[in-house]
Amino acid sequence: MSNSVCPLPVEPLHYDDEHLRRILKQVRTIALAGASHKWVRPSNFAMKYLQGKGYRVIPVNPGQAGKEILGETVYASLTDVPGPFDMVDIFRSSDQAGVLADEILNIHEDKGIKVVWMQLGVRDDEAAEKLEKAGLTVVMNRCPKIEYGRLFGELSWSGVNSGVISAKRRSLKVS
Repeated sequence: MSNSVCPLPVEPLHYDDEHLRRILKQVRTIALAGASHKWVRPSNFAMKYLQGKGYRVIPVNPGQAGKEILGETVYASLTDVPGPFDMVDIFRSSDQAGVLADEILNIHEDKGIKVVWMQLGVRDDEAAEKLEKAGLTVVMNRCPKIEYGRLFGELSWSGVNSGVISAKRRSLKVS
């Protein structure tokens, strides 16, 4: 029996690294449903990071529609986003994923949506099944920002890529 809304903690799902890497290489434009204008919110941090990696990230948040977040106009819904986008990043709770999936199913062909990515803690098996039956790729309970860093060698054990492999502290030379 399918659990349409999975309460936290969400069971881990296994995705092949090459599958995730391929998605992140092919996607260029992301609609981020649940984008926040507050710089301390995870959705804002993820949006800024992904923009820094060359993605266009379009914020979707009905409470901020018409304003700007990180230089991009905010739209009230996915339907309102003009032009095509490759992926929807769902930064909403699991109980909202099904509503967004229904909207995506109505617009995916017109908008060119190929991937629906549900953030950490977000899982809706019923919605995923409907999206996959329509030919969309679905990733649940993962963060594209974290996966990008992990899969493209940006994170070390401490979570920072300094580019230096050494047990010795760097000396600071003043010229």
